[in-house]
Amino acid sequence: MTKRLEAKHKIDRRLGVNLWGRAKSPLNKRDYRPGQHGQRRTKPSDFGIQLHAKQRLRGYYGNVGERQFLRYYQEAIRRKGDNGENLIQLLERRLDAVVYRMKFTATVFAARQLVNHGHILVNGKKVNIASYQIQEGDVVEVRGKAKQMAPVLMAVALTERDVPDYIQVDHKEMKGTFVRIPKMDEVPYPVQMEPNLVVEYYSR
Repeated sequence: MTKRLEAKHKIDRRLGVNLWGRAKSPLNKRDYRPGQHGQRRTKPSDFGIQLHAKQRLRGYYGNVGERQFLRYYQEAIRRKGDNGENLIQLLERRLDAVVYRMKFTATVFAARQLVNHGHILVNGKKVNIASYQIQEGDVVEVRGKAKQMAPVLMAVALTERDVPDYIQVDHKEMKGTFVRIPKMDEVPYPVQMEPNLVVEYYSR
């Protein structure tokens, strides 16, 4: 087991949810937090609830760094509209999140690695920045020989999740289009996300 895989499973157990809805999650066998006191049930404070909501959202998108996540919040409140929905839309427009949504990888961590290693094209140009913000109409494609990589082919064949409606994909060509920015209720989260609590956490 790789270090990254261990960390991913630790996120699931620490938060007490099967964050990505995967069959391999340790939460499917041990529905409690790690450690000798993991099975204790305590009533969280309001701060604890907000913190947990933030950790769930950060973790889901590949454990985005705290500074970068704070910048997403600051950008979300600067924009017009609902702050929580703005935050979700910024996260969904990350290149690694779009690659994951297109099912080119099995996990968002693998999507980040695929991007970082230069295997992804955006509108025909190589982009190796996982946080790159995709625009409506952008075409995202797996590059060259990477289309035949075993992890990519295995990810496409997985049936545990579907491609959402705001994305169109041709898995034969390993190419997809980010059709439009989604609404909060269109994003296929396996667990409940509460971006309004995240906004409350940062606005304390």
